[in-house]
Amino acid sequence: MKINTLCWGTSLLMVAGMAQAQSPTTQQMLYVKSLAASCASCHGTDGKAVEGSQVASLAGLDKNYLVAQMRDFKSGTRPATVMHQISKGYSDAQIEIMASYFAMQKK
Repeated sequence: MKINTLCWGTSLLMVAGMAQAQSPTTQQMLYVKSLAASCASCHGTDGKAVEGSQVASLAGLDKNYLVAQMRDFKSGTRPATVMHQISKGYSDAQIEIMASYFAMQKK
């Protein structure tokens, strides 16, 4: 499924909580949630890792921090086991959307 630039921008604005004239569509909201859900198997539902897990919780972390970490994984400058491969599967826009979503979640 191809997502156009307008949809990316709308999704990003929706997640960031910025005011916009139109409400996000159900499809856009589901897209954002599906991106975040791809992290759940390791980082927990909505980015809340299981207590005692060695995997970091993403919920409530600063958006810019999350984006920087994903870019470092993607470039290979941050050590990781599988995040190097996983991060390469996301565009910069998708990383921004996911970071905004997780930053809005309560710790």
